[in-house]
Amino acid sequence: MINKLHELNKQKKPLSVIVYDQLYKLIMEGIFPPDSQLPTEPELAKKLGVSRMTLRHALALLKEDGLVKNIQGKGNFITKFHQNESMDGLEKLGNPLYKCYTGNIDDIELIFRIDLITDYAIQVLNREMTAVVALERWYKSNDKIVAFAFTMMPIEAVSQLNLDLQNEKQVLDMLEEKVYELANSSTIEIKRSDSVNTPSLKYQLSYGEECDLILESVYISDKYPVVYNKYYIPIQFSQIRIKTSK
Repeated sequence: MINKLHELNKQKKPLSVIVYDQLYKLIMEGIFPPDSQLPTEPELAKKLGVSRMTLRHALALLKEDGLVKNIQGKGNFITKFHQNESMDGLEKLGNPLYKCYTGNIDDIELIFRIDLITDYAIQVLNREMTAVVALERWYKSNDKIVAFAFTMMPIEAVSQLNLDLQNEKQVLDMLEEKVYELANSSTIEIKRSDSVNTPSLKYQLSYGEECDLILESVYISDKYPVVYNKYYIPIQFSQIRIKTSK
C-alpha cells in the first residue's frame, strides 16, 4: 500500500488543473473580482504560458464550479457565487429565480390574461375552477430580457389572496415575495428547455437558446397549489444550488 501511494504521489498534476488552481487563487484574492471580465482566451493563455486548449479545460472546470460564466459574443466573466457559500439554495421556500439567476435584474414587466380551463391547467393546479389567470413576468437588465416566468393561478385564488389584478405592483409583490411568506410548502422540478423563444410570446429572451427550466407548485394549503410557476433562466446565467444536511 505504501509503495502504491508513493507511485501515486509521483504522478504529475495535469497542466489544466494547475492552471485551474492559479485562476482559482486569482479569483479568490480579488485579482479578478465579481462581475469582471477575464482577458480574452489568447491573452490569458499567453499570460499563463499554456495552450488555449489547456486554458479551455481549466475554464470548463471553473464554469462547473460556478466561478466563471460565458456570455456568448462577449467572453468569460467572474460570477458572484464564490462569495455566497452560506446562501440558501432551492431547499428553502422562496422565489427560486433569485436563488439561481447570477446576473442583475433591474425591471420586471407583468402581463396577465384570463384563460378558459384546459386539461393542462387541471393537471398542474389539481382542483376545480371556473377560469385560470395566466401571468407572464419578463425580467430585464439594461433593457434586455434576461429571464422569463409563466404563472397559472385559479381565478378563485385572486380573492383568496386579496388581489387586484389591475394593480400591477400588488400582483408583482405577491408573485415575487408574499406568496412564499404565506405558503407552507412547494415542490420543484428542474429541466432543460430550448423552447422558450416562441412567436406567440410578446418578447424573446436575449440569451434564450437554452434555459434551465424550474417548475414550481406553491402550496398554502395541502390540497392544491395556489400558483404554478415556470421559470426560464438562460444557462449562462443559471446556477442551481441545493444545500443538504442530516
